Amino acid sequence: MVGYKGTIGILTGGGDVPGLNPAIRAVTVRAIRDGYRVIGIKRGWAGLVDLVRDVQADNRAHFEILSEDVVTRAGRRGGTFLHTSRTRPSHLPKEAVPEHLRDKYTDDVNDATQTVLENLEYLGIDYLIPIGGDDTLSYAARLHEEKVKVVAIPKTMDNDVPGTDYCIGFSTCVSRTVEFTNALRTSAGSHERFLVIEVFGRYAGFTALLPAMAGAADRCVIPEYPFDMEHLAELLVYDRNRNPSNYSVVLVSEGAVPSGGEMQFESDEADQYGHRKLGGIGDRISAELRHLSVRYNSGRRVNVINQRLGYLVRCGDPDALDSTVPMAYGNMAFDLILQGISGRLVCVRHGLYNNVPLDLVIDGKKKVDIERYYNIDRLRPVFHSLQNRPAFIVTSDL
Repeated sequence: MVGYKGTIGILTGGGDVPGLNPAIRAVTVRAIRDGYRVIGIKRGWAGLVDLVRDVQADNRAHFEILSEDVVTRAGRRGGTFLHTSRTRPSHLPKEAVPEHLRDKYTDDVNDATQTVLENLEYLGIDYLIPIGGDDTLSYAARLHEEKVKVVAIPKTMDNDVPGTDYCIGFSTCVSRTVEFTNALRTSAGSHERFLVIEVFGRYAGFTALLPAMAGAADRCVIPEYPFDMEHLAELLVYDRNRNPSNYSVVLVSEGAVPSGGEMQFESDEADQYGHRKLGGIGDRISAELRHLSVRYNSGRRVNVINQRLGYLVRCGDPDALDSTVPMAYGNMAFDLILQGISGRLVCVRHGLYNNVPLDLVIDGKKKVDIERYYNIDRLRPVFHSLQNRPAFIVTSDL
């Protein structure tokens, strides 16, 4: 575009986390000062599907031209001021097709990638910076295959994007989990109960493991290892009897599975990435612990405080790490653009800022190394042999 060195598009997809706005700010401020135009695409990939290519159309709900003032104000807050969605343009259900495209996409599930490509061209976007987890970034990898210049930034509280030690939102999630778990201890101790806290973590248990390592819980159960319910009850009774206030705490990943069981879902409805909404494993564990406690507590039942933290750990302002890492990621993404490099994911790798091929995000899942970090007999973290291990107890390798 005349008057600019180029145009950069930026979007956020999937769940919100603290740290998204600082990343948007970092890219935008640096780019504008270097002579680029920055377009904020709204509601993730939905903005690039729903946009109407007509100068007379009102597209304010789909994109906006970003300024330093806008991103500086937003950068102090959590969430994403560009909004977000779980839209997957390559698997767009008929009911999600915008009205102006209903004659074009008539199948039950549609691939609207051609429309996305046309809308990127209409906006004059030279480089696209998507910020998201492996779902959002898997579609970014698809666009890279379509010759779109993409530089991606990893975001997810679960910290499970392959290729990076750290994803935006993880530190704040761990900090909040520790904070709320410690706050709930007063009630657990007052009533001499088990405290069962369900946290995020569909396939990876980092959001339960790290708070447990920080002392927030006696035990944790994670998706990587099917746990035995009776053994958990026995361990929690043991912990409770050794506690002067007669309570014990277990952190439960939402994707944790009891031996011989299956994941717990709120409903059968799946999103466009094929994921059903998890929820309920904490309820199930709580009910069974109450029943099983009689067996291990000399015939006396132990009642349970059951709490799902949910959005409490993803709302509000970012902590220090989720304010500084997004700054670094945003600047690294722009550095790659200046070098004419695309198809990359900025990352922390082996403790150092770096970048890796974007297609790593579709090569597998990053999970807890249970042999190294999880004691399957005691259902808690391993605290020894941390010398030369990654700072976040997470490796970037698959």
